[in-house]
Amino acid sequence: MSNWQKYLIRDTLTIRQTLTIINDLGENNAVLFVVDSNNRLLGTVTDGDIRRGLIADAQLEQDILSVANKRCRKVVQGDIDEQFVRKCKIDGVQTIPVVNADQQIVSVFKVNDFKTFLPLHAILMAGGKGERLLPLTKSVPKPMLKVGEKPILEHNIDQLKSYGIQNFHISINYLGHIIQEYFSNGSSKGISIEYISEIMPMGTLGSLSLVDQFAKEDLLVMNSDLLTNIDLADFYNEFRAQDADMAVATVPYHVDLPYAILELEGAKVTAFKEKPRYTYFANAGIYLFKRSLTDVIPKNSFYNATDLMEQVIRDNKKLINYPILGYWLDIGKPEDFARAQKDISHLTF
Repeated sequence: MSNWQKYLIRDTLTIRQTLTIINDLGENNAVLFVVDSNNRLLGTVTDGDIRRGLIADAQLEQDILSVANKRCRKVVQGDIDEQFVRKCKIDGVQTIPVVNADQQIVSVFKVNDFKTFLPLHAILMAGGKGERLLPLTKSVPKPMLKVGEKPILEHNIDQLKSYGIQNFHISINYLGHIIQEYFSNGSSKGISIEYISEIMPMGTLGSLSLVDQFAKEDLLVMNSDLLTNIDLADFYNEFRAQDADMAVATVPYHVDLPYAILELEGAKVTAFKEKPRYTYFANAGIYLFKRSLTDVIPKNSFYNATDLMEQVIRDNKKLINYPILGYWLDIGKPEDFARAQKDISHLTF
C-alpha cells in the first residue's frame, strides 16, 4: 500500500485532533494507527472506536490512546502468505499494520488489494526488439507499448502484484533505459524491482545466470509481451500439488482438417473421421520452476526455456502442463496489437 504513512498518528494527539484527521481523509471505514515517538505500534483507532469512547463519557481533549484498540490485529513483516490473506478475508479484516521485530510499523497491508499472496519471485523477459511491430517499436520497447491506458508490461506487473508477488527482476536489453526510468525500483507500486541488463541476446532464461540470488524458492518466468488473465493462484497450487520441478502454461491450438481422415491397419480401413479437429497445447510463455533448476543454466550463454524443459525431462524430473482456461494473447504482430486494444476494455484481471 502506497502512502500508508498518512494513516499514522502520534499517541500525543487528542480525540478532537484525530476526528479532524479522519474527516480530512474523507474515506469510509478509515483506520488510523497510533504510534509512539519511535514509530512503534500502540493501537488502532476508527470513528467507531471514538463514538464508543464518547458514549462512555470520554472527553474530546483526552489523548487518543484512551479510546484506541490496543489489542489490534497486526502481522510481522515476512509472515504474510496465502493462508493469512484467506483468513483475513473470511474474518472481514480489510487493513492490517505490518510491523518489524521491534513492533515498528513498516507498511500497511490492504487485504482487498490482493487476490492472495503467492511466495514467488517473478522474472519478466523484456529484452526483445519487437521487430515485427515496427515502426511502433522504433523508439519504444515492445513491452512499453500502451494497451488501453498503460504499457503491456505494467498490465503484467499489476496483475502479478495482485497475487501478492513482491519481488521482481526485469530482464532488459533493447531500449531498456525506458523501462528502468518508468518503473524505477518499484517503490511507487509497493514492490521491489531489480534489472538484469543483457549485453547480448540470451534467450528466455539465459539472463537468469546473471542473478546472484532470488528471494523465493519458486520462480515465475513470464514473457513481458503477453496479455493474459491466467489464474496464477491455480497455476501455482497445481505446481505444488503435483510436486513438480517445472510447470509450463499452455494454450490450446486447434488444427481443422478439411477432409475425411482414414484410420488404417495396413491397407485395411478400420474407421474414418469426417473433417476432424485435432487439439495441441502450445507453449504460452509462462513458467514456474524450483529455484534449484537455475543451477543448470550456463553462465553468460543463450539459453531458452525449452532448453530447460528438455533438461528436466532428460534428468527424469517432473515437468507438467497447465492449460490456460482464460484469456491469452501474444502481442507479436500488428494485428495482435490491434486486437489487444479492442479486448482490453472487456478483460477482467
